Amino acid sequence: MEDGFSSYSSLYDTSSLLQFCNDDSASAASSMEVTDRIASLEQRVQMQEDEIQLLKSALADVVRRLNLSEEQQAMGSRRGPTKDPALMRKSPSADSNVGKPARPMIATLPLRPTVNNGTILPKKGSTLPSPSGSGSRKDTSTTANKSTVRRANSNEHVGTLTRKDSGDSKGNRTRAGSTGSNSSGKRSDSKQRDPVFNAGMRRVTHCKEEGYVKMYLKGRPITMFMPKDQVDSYCLEARADLPSNKLKLDWVYGYRGRDCRSNLYLLPTGETVYFIASVVVLFNVDEQLQRHYTGHTDDIKCLAVHPDKITIATGQVAGTSSDGKQLAPHVRVWDSVSLNTLHVLGTGFFDRALVCLAFSKSNGGNTLCVVDDSNDHVLSVWDWQREDRLAEVKCSNESVFAADFHPTDSNIVVTCGKSHLYFWNLEKGMLVKKQGLFEKQEKPKFVLCVTFAENGDAITGDSSGNILVWGKGTNRISHVIQGAHEGSIFALCMLRNGTLVSGGKDRRLISWDSSYQQIQTVEVPELFGPIRTVAEGRGETVLIGTTKNFVLQGSLDGEFMSITQGHTDELWGLAVHPWKPHFLTCGYDRQVCLWDSSSHQLIWSKSMEDTAQSAGFHPSGAVVAIGTQTGRWLVLDTDSKDLVTVHTDGNEQLSVMRYGPDGNFLAIGSHDNYIYIYAVAENGRKYSRVGKCSGHSSFITHLDWSVDSQYLVSNSGDYEILYWIPSVCKQVVSVETTRDIEWATHTCTLGFQVFGLWPDGSDGTDINAVCRSNDKRLLVTGDDFGKVHLFAYPCSQFRAPSHFYGGHSSHVTNVTFLYNDSYLVSTGGKDMSVMQWRIV
Repeated sequence: MEDGFSSYSSLYDTSSLLQFCNDDSASAASSMEVTDRIASLEQRVQMQEDEIQLLKSALADVVRRLNLSEEQQAMGSRRGPTKDPALMRKSPSADSNVGKPARPMIATLPLRPTVNNGTILPKKGSTLPSPSGSGSRKDTSTTANKSTVRRANSNEHVGTLTRKDSGDSKGNRTRAGSTGSNSSGKRSDSKQRDPVFNAGMRRVTHCKEEGYVKMYLKGRPITMFMPKDQVDSYCLEARADLPSNKLKLDWVYGYRGRDCRSNLYLLPTGETVYFIASVVVLFNVDEQLQRHYTGHTDDIKCLAVHPDKITIATGQVAGTSSDGKQLAPHVRVWDSVSLNTLHVLGTGFFDRALVCLAFSKSNGGNTLCVVDDSNDHVLSVWDWQREDRLAEVKCSNESVFAADFHPTDSNIVVTCGKSHLYFWNLEKGMLVKKQGLFEKQEKPKFVLCVTFAENGDAITGDSSGNILVWGKGTNRISHVIQGAHEGSIFALCMLRNGTLVSGGKDRRLISWDSSYQQIQTVEVPELFGPIRTVAEGRGETVLIGTTKNFVLQGSLDGEFMSITQGHTDELWGLAVHPWKPHFLTCGYDRQVCLWDSSSHQLIWSKSMEDTAQSAGFHPSGAVVAIGTQTGRWLVLDTDSKDLVTVHTDGNEQLSVMRYGPDGNFLAIGSHDNYIYIYAVAENGRKYSRVGKCSGHSSFITHLDWSVDSQYLVSNSGDYEILYWIPSVCKQVVSVETTRDIEWATHTCTLGFQVFGLWPDGSDGTDINAVCRSNDKRLLVTGDDFGKVHLFAYPCSQFRAPSHFYGGHSSHVTNVTFLYNDSYLVSTGGKDMSVMQWRIV
């Protein structure tokens, strides 16, 4: 060991460092001058930095040499029985490096400690998933580099299998230890060698004698026993088939009005166009049909319609793919009839996201102006048909809310936002700025929207509730409507007949004539929220998008009808009616909503005091239980939405609410690691607590009941699979009892019938929800990357193939089949969308 360190210790005299450590001359009690004391401290700090650098270098070399040694050991195990560890450490390849300055110490390093069955003990730094309720997208980059190394015992024979396209990081090497008996240490040639599959954080072994498959997530073993009738026939290496069915997006519930503007238009086809998540919806209200443009890969933030009313441009945010690659923000120009993408603009140019889009009007719509969400909010003008950027300029370091071309001059662009209104003139490839002069008018904090009068005047609405008119070709105010609204004006729309319509935070929709005299005022009901955007509808109608994510169709006389609505905060709870085409959603917006999947209409909604996390229907369909984030849970009458009962168990979120198939018990999975069991009577209207199932060491994530309602299986945040007799709250530990149980549902993400759904490199938290179809042929999952995957069931082969579908722009928090398997419903977390998929 001393020789190993000699090359490093010679770099500087350690005795001088020791002298400095013992020297008190730099302390406050020293008689040295302040400047001398500072110099002494600087010298001491420099020496300590040198020492730290030396230790880092030595440690890096140790890790590198250790990896080399393990690779050599793995190579040796393929050739024959594993040699004595001491001989392995003294192999010529290792000894040949000893003494070289860059590789000290390795000759004396011990092998890693092992437990009796040969499993490498987990590193100290490895941690279990954080028991937090947040569903935010997880970053797997830090964990994906760690290799899990495991040596097999006599029953788990080891082979190696590598895959070129696995996408694992370079640090994930496939290694194998020796195949030997614990008692003799000799290799048993009489037993068949079963494969070991390595995939990043996940690793699978098969023990044929005991009839189980063992999977490793983040180094933690998960043993899954197969049914007895599959023990002899099961083969881990067999290839699973793709499901014969596919999914087609049928309906999207929701609209993004809370934080987006100018994203609602009526097309000549009679379709209303708007967006939510990464889907643009084209909704024909009269025919109750939706079409969907799904070319985007992440959140859409802005939308513009070409003067031809056919071509549409939409802009999205930057994102991250499931394999960790960055997805650049860009603009997609597409045909609203064929839904074909025509052009993709600005990949690699825009930063963060796109916030404003507008086509020119006077030159046939040949140019497109775009503002991104970079620090400088760069304004760029594009010849979109040639995908050529004509000009760019830093617009403002403050937020920009709107950008539009002048209706008669395609060289003039107006932008507005926080504390600014700019008139830009495109001259010889340059955008020249003129700032709007407020002069005697008090400058508003935000200029929120802009439109144009027939004569070319620009009209703005601001956070002070004022409408300002700016003379054509000037940057000065020509007319003021002081106090047009109480509070911010979010939207201005110039109708074909010259009437100006304004809408704002006060929920008022006000119409103005060409002289800016008020014609009439109508107030939108409080239920719908403040007006975010206004668009001209068919005939005398107008379309309104609100901050509570409603799309309303109505008239200036005050008749409003909701044509689209959705949730306004993160969405987690999802439950399907046991015998009707209805489903229920609930989330952090404290709203519980019951939907009809056939008519695509909201049946009822109910406000709650607490944020909701989970839901489950009673088998009779008469009541539905809602779990909250505070430990409270309540039962609602399905028909009347009246409150039946309220209970509280613990003070943490309730992740699962699951009735037994016979309707006599309710199991509640909590983040306090317990499963609370209630006896249920009177068709779901009377509840008495039986007790709680205690045994998990982490929060409960999923629950399933057996067909006969006698058993319960649960998953937890630390990848445990436990079985219970819920009527007495006792854990079942007998494998022979549990391996052949038939389960009424399959929502647990861990188990023999579903382990094939886990993707390569998974850290164990990527899959949020699983659901088996009622006919037991399909399995669907929702993951952290906005994808819905469709597998064949059972899914008990490693790396099972799947069809996968985008649309959500956030983690997919829940998925479930309707009672008759006709449709599948998925919920997005932060994208607040509900998507209904037809099974084809």
